[in-house]
This record gives sequence, C-alpha cells and structure tokens, in this order.
Amino acid sequence: MGFGGRICRSVSGNIRRTLVAGSLMLVPVALTYLLLRLIFDLINGVLQPGTEWVFAQWGLDLTVPGLGVGAAVLLIYLTGFLLANKVGSKMFGWAQGAALKVPLIGAIYSASHRLVGSFSGSGQTGFKRVVMVEYPRLGAWSIGFLTAITSTDSSEQLAVVYIPTAPLPNSGWVAIVPIEQVMDTDMSIPAAMQMVFSGGIVTPQAIKTRRLVEAQEVVEEIIAQRQ
Repeated sequence: MGFGGRICRSVSGNIRRTLVAGSLMLVPVALTYLLLRLIFDLINGVLQPGTEWVFAQWGLDLTVPGLGVGAAVLLIYLTGFLLANKVGSKMFGWAQGAALKVPLIGAIYSASHRLVGSFSGSGQTGFKRVVMVEYPRLGAWSIGFLTAITSTDSSEQLAVVYIPTAPLPNSGWVAIVPIEQVMDTDMSIPAAMQMVFSGGIVTPQAIKTRRLVEAQEVVEEIIAQRQ
C-alpha cells in the first residue's frame, strides 16, 4: 500500500474513533432526554387540561407549557407534606382503607402500592432478598428479587422470584423456582437496582452467594412475615 493509502487509512481510523467517542458521550444524553421527554409529555398531557380548566373557572385564559408537570410536582409535595403530620397521615390511611375495599380499584391499588414500595426498598411486603437463578440456560445466572416463599401440596418449598429486565426493572417476569435452585446473595436491593439500571456496568467487585435452602434463617423470616 502506498503513502496515500496509509494516510487515507489513518484519517478514516481517526474519524471512526472520534465518532465512537462522540457517540459514547451523546447517546446516553439523548436517551435520558427522550425518557424525560416521555415522562414530561405523559404527565403534562394528563394534568394540564385539568389545570387550564381550573384557571378558566377563575376567568383566566392561561396556556403555560409544562403546567401539568408543575401541578404534579406541587401535588406530590403537598401529599408528602400532609403525610408528615398525624392528621394528614390518618386522612390518607382512611382513604387508603376505603380504596382497598373497592373490588377492582382495591386490587390494582394494593398491587401498585406494594410494587412501588418494593422498588424503593422499603416495607415488608416487597422484595425480601437479592437472589440469582439459572436463566436463560444452565450455567448462566440472572439477578432476581425474592418476593415470597410458598410450597406445593407435597410440602416442596418454592421461591417466588421477580426477574427484572435491564435497563428498566419495572418490566420483567415472575418465576416460581424450587428453593434448592436459588442462590442467596449479600447484595442490597439498591445495589441490585443500580446493576439493572446500568445494564451490568455498575457491578459489585465480589458477590457472596450461598444456596437459599441453606439460609434457613432467611427462609423462616420470610415465611413468618406472611403469617
């Protein structure tokens, strides 16, 4: 190859490396923007018509971009403020109890409330432990969240495991696995969430594991919480 060919190859290689470096910087920014824009449009589309209707009752003709998002932030803040005092906490407790008694709404609200508590790492009804199960094949392990221990009619213990998908852990599937096939880990729920959100980029340097069937204190505690 002549001198001109080497120059062309060097220039093309430099352009390729530069494009890759730029992509590594801008693609995450673009994806973050698209996700935030999706959330913005969703919340704004639901709440903005209502806020504009309220202003119209007061004789105000206001069309402010992002008004629905501002209303959502204000609503969340006021809810948290009310929950911080005893009167507000009792009011929300009464409203929550009333919602749970409505057949369809109660089932949806209860499930969503537990799911949010699980992802936040709070409460006793959500994710109990971070575990690993062999999926999608033998020898390949997936991170999962232990949610319950159940059993068959022949008294075989089964682990109910929620296996999230990366990078959004709110989508996933539920597996019911014999307890002997589940590995307990020393990972915290927030650490496992970071691992899922990052697609495995943020990973502990070492993960201690043991067979869940050998962690009897964990199994007994989870069973006791359901009683």
